[in-house]
Amino acid sequence: MNLLRWFTTPETPSTNRRNFLNVQIDAIGIGLASAAAPFLPIFLTELGATNFQVGLLTAMPAFTGFLLAIAVGNFLQRQRKIVPWFSAARLVVVLCYALTGLVTFFVAEQHAVVAILVIWAFATLPQTIVSIAFSVVMNAVAGPSGRFELMSRRWSILGFTTAVTVILAGWILDRLGFPLNYQIVFMGLSLGGFISYFFSRRIDLSDAEPIQRAAHLSWSKRIKSYVDLVGAEKPFVSFTARRFVFLTGSTLAAPLFPLYYVRIVHADNAWIGIFNTAQTAVLIVGYFLWMRQSRHRGSRPVLLITTLGLSIYPALVAMTQNVWAITLFAGLAGIFQAGIDLVFFDELMKTIPTEYSATFVSFAQSLQYLSTIAAPLVGTFLADQIGLGGALVVSAVVRLAGFILFAFDRHPFTVQSRVS
Repeated sequence: MNLLRWFTTPETPSTNRRNFLNVQIDAIGIGLASAAAPFLPIFLTELGATNFQVGLLTAMPAFTGFLLAIAVGNFLQRQRKIVPWFSAARLVVVLCYALTGLVTFFVAEQHAVVAILVIWAFATLPQTIVSIAFSVVMNAVAGPSGRFELMSRRWSILGFTTAVTVILAGWILDRLGFPLNYQIVFMGLSLGGFISYFFSRRIDLSDAEPIQRAAHLSWSKRIKSYVDLVGAEKPFVSFTARRFVFLTGSTLAAPLFPLYYVRIVHADNAWIGIFNTAQTAVLIVGYFLWMRQSRHRGSRPVLLITTLGLSIYPALVAMTQNVWAITLFAGLAGIFQAGIDLVFFDELMKTIPTEYSATFVSFAQSLQYLSTIAAPLVGTFLADQIGLGGALVVSAVVRLAGFILFAFDRHPFTVQSRVS
């Protein structure tokens, strides 16, 4: 009963119950659509995509985000209502899965890889809007004391929905011929975008007070003003720099796992679905576990334990080709990933001035995109030079460096270490 209440009911007075419900139902729609994500690089691989092309799938959103995140953040900072931009942009992104399924009906197979990459290149602008608006909207819904509460429930629902749907999608993919199997799965799962749109657009937030920039300032003075604004927030700078290192290790491995599963492990679609399900199914347990830990011990132990645990995951996978062992490692990684999701979001938003949320989130995203641009391409380059297993070990080493920076930080960046 307590677990059911935790799963469905907000416990913090700062969270509006109707907004809370809309956020959770929105998660169901996104969970359905997200089930298509692990199969997209597999689809490209089976169409004959090179390692470089698979790496582009991860790198393109980062490249666009790096170029435009700060401009998008400044644009959103001037809007009184950010929710309509958030819900509409994400619907466009999800519908790109439907376009991916449709394209192979009309494009010859030898050109399909390029056509799909073009679709996802187009998706990068709305993806940038979503990445910034998401943090701003969720922080506004949760309030200053409800981030762990809101996001643990949301990501639990999303993870459960995705886990079940990925198993079903893998089952369908193995029972229908190629490419019809992918066409049906991608177009069917994209319907989750409409569920997300209908409920996310009903999130009701107070109008923001737009912050207008002085139009008469030169570009050099605007840039200096922006740098001074961000640089003055030392806890924000400290946290984002350390997060940058850790996430570089994570994004380096992003295109490597599906390639390793297909080319080294020779796993079929059903097993690939199981790997992803094992990692997402345990998120519910993980979110519950780390939320309780944060209440009793504060967020810093959560940060250190989860970054260390996820650091060794790529190395463990690289040491085996046994599908059962990989499933076990994926499940353990899911536990740690749940904690990182929560603590990274909570710690970041603690360091951001509320009135400049979009501006600071866009800077944090821009820094994250900087690593994401190069790391997937470096990962696939390393895979060509030292093998997929060796490249996964490099990912583990970079993540471990991020953990060490967090562990030996003498001045923790969190303003308040406990969630009330």
